[in-house]
Amino acid sequence: MARIAGVDIPRNKPVFISLTYIFGIGRSTSQKILQVTGIDPHKRVKDLTPEEVTKLRAEVEKYKVEGALRAEIQRNIKRLIDIGCYRGLRHQQGLPVRGQRTRHNARTRKGPRGNIFKRKKK
Repeated sequence: MARIAGVDIPRNKPVFISLTYIFGIGRSTSQKILQVTGIDPHKRVKDLTPEEVTKLRAEVEKYKVEGALRAEIQRNIKRLIDIGCYRGLRHQQGLPVRGQRTRHNARTRKGPRGNIFKRKKK
C-alpha cells in the first residue's frame, strides 16, 4: 500500500479513486492532482513507480487534508457555538443545521427514536 498524507490508499484501485480515501480529497480534486503531476488516472496504485508516489505526496501536501482539515472544521463549529448564532445553536442541540425539517425525518442528527410504546413494569 502506498502511504500518502498518513493514509494507506488501496493498491488494487485506480489512482483517481484511491486518492479519495484521503479526507478532504474528492473526485475533482483527485483529477486536478493527477493532471498537475502528469500521472494517468486509470493506472493502478500498485503499478506506480516510487517517483510517481513521491510526486503525489508532494502535490497532496499543498492541500489541507486529514487532521488539519478536521481541526479547522471543528474550530469553525466551535466559533459558531461561541458567538451564539442560529447555526451554532443547531449544532449545540444536535439538530439539522441547514434548514431541513425535523417533524418527520432528521433521524441522523436526532439519533434513534425513543420507544413511545414501552411496556411499563408491573
